[in-house]
Amino acid sequence: MIKINKRKVIITSLLGLFVVVLVSGTFLSGLYVGKKGNIKFWNELKNEKSEKIINIQRSYDLSTCNESTANIAEELSDSVVTVSIKKLNVKTDLNNIFDPFNFFNLYPKRMNPNMKPEYEEIQQDIGTGFVVGNEKFVITNKHVVSDIEAKYKIIDKNDKEYDVSKIYRDPSNDLAILEVKDLSVESIYLGDSDKLRVGDDVVAIGTALGEFRHTVTTGVISGLGRGITASDGFGGFVESLENIIQTDAAINPGNSGGPLINRCGEVIGVNVAVSRNAENIGFAIPINVVKNSLENFNKTGKFERAMLGVRYNMISEQAALRNEVPVGAYVAEVVEGSSADEGGIKEGDIITSFNGEKLVNKNLADLVSKTKIGDKVKVKVFRWKESKELELNITMKEVS
Repeated sequence: MIKINKRKVIITSLLGLFVVVLVSGTFLSGLYVGKKGNIKFWNELKNEKSEKIINIQRSYDLSTCNESTANIAEELSDSVVTVSIKKLNVKTDLNNIFDPFNFFNLYPKRMNPNMKPEYEEIQQDIGTGFVVGNEKFVITNKHVVSDIEAKYKIIDKNDKEYDVSKIYRDPSNDLAILEVKDLSVESIYLGDSDKLRVGDDVVAIGTALGEFRHTVTTGVISGLGRGITASDGFGGFVESLENIIQTDAAINPGNSGGPLINRCGEVIGVNVAVSRNAENIGFAIPINVVKNSLENFNKTGKFERAMLGVRYNMISEQAALRNEVPVGAYVAEVVEGSSADEGGIKEGDIITSFNGEKLVNKNLADLVSKTKIGDKVKVKVFRWKESKELELNITMKEVS
């Protein structure tokens, strides 16, 4: 039988208990003193917990240029707004109801001249815009705000309405810049559309069909430097567009004027139209065109743009070889009093070079858009009737 020394067991137990109490007391008092006396240990615990909370609330870092669509939409949707029109309109009849090309009923059919028309005030979402700069300008399409008799409102993501106080319509592009009273919406960053590559991912945000605000669609850059005849999908706007971005991101009627965004969270285009001859093909105006307009406004207080003043058709290399003429832009018409007219360009000329750049795989409209009012440029033309090449000095004027 094993004999147990009871006295020794009791003494050992008491010593163990004392050590446990001492260690626990030191730990707890350290926490208390640290909290009161700014001891680093407590602050590190507290800061670690606070940092986790901050990280949860912090905005997404879009500078990685690889954010998810959900993060981009959540971060930037506040900067995207809906454009709404308010005007007196002829009351809708049955014919207009079933007119597939008059989606918003903003272009009523001609009524019986003996019938007195009845009017009603309507307010309808018709397009999209986005906020830029410290001045909080809203960028949209010119065709969205083309009715000079109507009043327009801006509606933010929280359904708050703002009055549009002034509209600047770009005479040479389908762009408009709106001044809005007391707009309290964050501005969106503008990217560089010259750096785009075919295949780049893009996100479009807009008021689809004039009904579904902040609709988000995705796609890629399908092509660059396109020239097409496009419409807004409602039959109220058809225009020839050049040097634009093609995308397969769904751009529905009502998306016009909304931003096309890259994975860095930057606007690289202004959604403008859908093709009349194909489905699921959308187009956007490069954002650098807008940046040039804003830069000009900051200098002059106007959104006027320089214009050459010619209507032309491009001559391809194949056509040039067949007809034994140089590649370039064949001038079909010269606007009286324009830069081209005063500089000596004549109908029938072929513009072969503009501002030092040959028009081989180059778009004349793109080169003209890079000039500013007052710029002096050298233009080379081939004068068909005289079979000779001339170099002309042109001073770029604003659109009159």
